[in-house]
Amino acid sequence: MSRWHVLAVDDEPLNLEIMREYLDDPRIDLDLAPNAERGWQRLQEAGTPYDLVILDRMMPGMNGIELLRRIKSDARFRRIPVVMQTAAASPEQVREGIEAGAYYYLTKPYDPAALLAIVRGALADVEDHAAATVRSAQQTEGLRLLESAEFRFRSLDEATRLAGLLASLCPSPETAALGLSELMVNAVEHGNLGITYDEKVVLKRNDAWEGEVQRRLERPEYRERHARVSVRRSAEEISFVIRDEGQGFDWRRYLDFDPERAFDPNGRGIAMARSMAFSRLEYRGSGNEVVADLKL
Repeated sequence: MSRWHVLAVDDEPLNLEIMREYLDDPRIDLDLAPNAERGWQRLQEAGTPYDLVILDRMMPGMNGIELLRRIKSDARFRRIPVVMQTAAASPEQVREGIEAGAYYYLTKPYDPAALLAIVRGALADVEDHAAATVRSAQQTEGLRLLESAEFRFRSLDEATRLAGLLASLCPSPETAALGLSELMVNAVEHGNLGITYDEKVVLKRNDAWEGEVQRRLERPEYRERHARVSVRRSAEEISFVIRDEGQGFDWRRYLDFDPERAFDPNGRGIAMARSMAFSRLEYRGSGNEVVADLKL
């Protein structure tokens, strides 16, 4: 069982106690900080690196946005996902947080289900990306001579395993693994299995997403569907093309992370892949084919 090291930063003692109660989980080691200055100190002192930071936006002294920018500008911490909790939830304020590096949001006051859904979603992303990175590191040697290839995949596990393999071709395998796994998982769940955005929101909030994916994989109408990823490498760039057998989707909505979706437990993967992992990302046609290029 994975254990997670989580830091919560809030100047309201009651909010810290609520988080202590709601996140009372044997898988989570929770540390609390009463202000941003103490939160920054804990980050630097922690013997075990944090997997997630839950950060209040409005605090006296250094506020949450200032601490967020400090985290994301430091190479030691910039990959730690940050959940921004705030009563300041206007689109402009959310957009400011997104631009500073917060892709996960909670409104205050929040209920236990909302907190757990966002925290589980963020930690699941961390776990998936870490697994893909490990697989990438293990498989680098066998791909040094590859120029072009095509693979097919069907399940979430196959998608993340293959993403780790292909990421080993890239200059920054950890970042590439993040982007490829997001695009390839999307090809399985939304593409081949037809799980809509709204359906996934409900499934994630009820901790039922992976179970529903597995049920659909076993249904006759989806059993023979596969997604494919092709890769071509030159001296200048690596190009990945991912195709699924679904009907496509309105991909334009997801190229940028919309503040209106900031409080949902999903919906940030494509924007993260586009902004962090690739030099260019382009969907074609109805959205069942995406090209991701990475300059070398």
